[in-house]
Parts: sequence; C-alpha cells; structure tokens
Amino acid sequence: MENTMLIQITNQKAIGILHELEELHLIKVVKETDAPKTVKLSDKYKGILTKEQGQNLNEHIQKMRAEWNNIS
Repeated sequence: MENTMLIQITNQKAIGILHELEELHLIKVVKETDAPKTVKLSDKYKGILTKEQGQNLNEHIQKMRAEWNNIS
C-alpha cells in the first residue's frame, strides 16, 4: 500500500515525531520544504509600473521595433 499525503506542520515537535516514524520505517519523508507556488507573471508584476510608465515603455518598445525593422 503506497499513499502520499501532504501535511502542514503546525508545531515544530511534529518534525521530530515524523523523523522517528521514518526511522521505524513506518513513513518516508519525501519533502521537507514548502513546494514553490506558481504565480502568473501578470499577477507577480501587477502594479509595479504606473500607467504613465507603462505607456512610455510601450512607446519605447514600438520605436525600437520600428528601428529594428528598418535595419532588416
């Protein structure tokens, strides 16, 4: 029988108990750290630039693309 469970430690004493259970070969500790949370880039960077900064950046990018297209 092989079941995997995700648990959240609410008391540091539980870590010691889990390690003891592992030593008795009753459980296997698979991961000791939090799993990285996936965050959409749009949520991560939302609000970093002001509306004016965003418009200036878009204009600058359009200008750079036009210059690049003139080179090709």
